[in-house]
Amino acid sequence: MARRPVAWVGAIILLTEAVGIALLNWILGHVVDNQKMSLAGLDPHAMTVSTWIAGGLFGGYLALCGIVLARTAVRDRAPGTFGRILLISCAVLHALLGAFCVGLLGWAAFAFMMVVLGLIVLPLMAYERKAQQDAAVGEPQTA
Repeated sequence: MARRPVAWVGAIILLTEAVGIALLNWILGHVVDNQKMSLAGLDPHAMTVSTWIAGGLFGGYLALCGIVLARTAVRDRAPGTFGRILLISCAVLHALLGAFCVGLLGWAAFAFMMVVLGLIVLPLMAYERKAQQDAAVGEPQTA
């Protein structure tokens, strides 16, 4: 089965998304700062800094998910409990973003988000199945 390549592709896409999200928020922060925009009387500089912080946190989260998938591909073993929880939360996030993308960006963006969702979920399911098969091989068979 193609567990390792799928995990590698998922890791590369998640790391690319992390850089893209961080870069997008950095640009949006500069736009808000240059235009001196404010929302409900908030300080424009506070909005700029909060946009940069949000981009850094979200980009860091996606990068961490990508690192967990890359580590899964290198070790060819299922991620641990923390890694599984992280990847499941990332899959849920991509499902929600895909649902929002349909209305805001169209079906092509939705399809991309669902492909990424599949690249996150498939290694979780495939490595789980392999762990169960390995456990079954080690058990004695009863007649």
